[in-house]
Amino acid sequence: MRLPEDPAADLIARLEARTARIGVVGLGYVGLPLALRFAELGFPVTGFDIDPAKVAAVAAGRSPLHGIADARVAAAGLLAYTDMQAARGCDALVICVPTPLGPHKEPELGPVRAALAALAPHLRPGQAVALESTTYPGTTEEFVLPALAAAGLAVGRNAFAIYSPEREDPGNPEGTVGRVPKLVAGATPACLAVGKALYGAAAGALVPVSSLRAAELVKLYENVFRAVNIGLVNELKRISHALGLDVQEVIDAAATKPFGFMPFRPGPGLGGHCIPVDPYYLAWKARELGVPSDFVELAGRVNDAMPAYVFGRLRDALDARGMPLRGARVLLIGLAYKPGVPDTRESPAIEILRLLGGRGVECAYHDPLVPRFAAPHGAPALQSQPLDPGFVAAQDAVLIVTPQPGIDFAALRRHARLIVDTRGVYPDAAVETGPALPPTLPVETRGDFPQPAEPAYHPVIQA
Repeated sequence: MRLPEDPAADLIARLEARTARIGVVGLGYVGLPLALRFAELGFPVTGFDIDPAKVAAVAAGRSPLHGIADARVAAAGLLAYTDMQAARGCDALVICVPTPLGPHKEPELGPVRAALAALAPHLRPGQAVALESTTYPGTTEEFVLPALAAAGLAVGRNAFAIYSPEREDPGNPEGTVGRVPKLVAGATPACLAVGKALYGAAAGALVPVSSLRAAELVKLYENVFRAVNIGLVNELKRISHALGLDVQEVIDAAATKPFGFMPFRPGPGLGGHCIPVDPYYLAWKARELGVPSDFVELAGRVNDAMPAYVFGRLRDALDARGMPLRGARVLLIGLAYKPGVPDTRESPAIEILRLLGGRGVECAYHDPLVPRFAAPHGAPALQSQPLDPGFVAAQDAVLIVTPQPGIDFAALRRHARLIVDTRGVYPDAAVETGPALPPTLPVETRGDFPQPAEPAYHPVIQA
């Protein structure tokens, strides 16, 4: 094949004409919406994924993901493959694979390595390779550039390396692709120009960034910002409980300040693919550079400790009511990491289940989006239980972890003996500081001696 005199200009022209074929590697919550967006704009699109079931669904015009309609996938007409042979026919390859943590909270870039290794035999002159996965600064330089060089390609001349991190919001029915400004950076000015042409049609607006590393750090900072502020408000919750104060009231009152404040809400811990992971990516890179990241690491530790704190609040609430934890029946509401999604990755519910199971608690759960859960640590799989009034009433406690849409929380309250609310579902939830009795007790007379009556504990408490 005879190459054009200016490969960058040729590729840009075909991207602007929407005749360039886009290949999306990874058809998950990031890759599939992006592939659909390109297809809906008129680009020919090929998708790749290592999951045969996902590829089969897309090829048959069915959606493999919650929140994306079958009709949208069918109308897009995507090609989909498990092998990478068709990558050679793609003009731009966009890598959207997971970047989880390893066992010691270190970056696990195996999926990025595997994607590049699978693409390697099919890379050719004139292609662009864009990475969208969230990762530490330097990843694109360390992995994508060497992969292109190993294929005999000259970055910036006849091949183009781009970093443009995803900004997906799982559970948002409107999606973010085409609505949220998109960062884009290139290894060279020519790479940046190609990146702007690639994403120009698909993005709501482009935010060019000066370097690959800067764009990688911007993405981490976006998520670390949230993790740090969530860690702060989770600490505030613990302090508020120790003071006998309603943390939701404190946050609501502070939020009336029209400047210099942004409300965040506490919860049972962090979950998902980014917020609990990204502080550790940044801290890992900082350690490699010999730079302290105490603030970032502390936020990670605070948020990681929240499932144990919730466990303690539940234990104390049962104890105050004369019920031992061992042998108690506890129903968890919501296993997904956030409302509106079926994703249980890094969900605090998993650690809460582990802690409760380790103390002999009989656990059940209800989550309309997670019908079955393969419990970790060798525990038997669980099935989501319907919120039958009799079943709810038979539980010693109901623990709200994730308030999924569609749950009738008013009915739940009518039938539950005790509700421990980690999400502020019930505005009048009581604040209990432990097994200590309320400061003023009703007194009844028994014989000649006045006796304090049993305290009337509130059926819904904050956790």
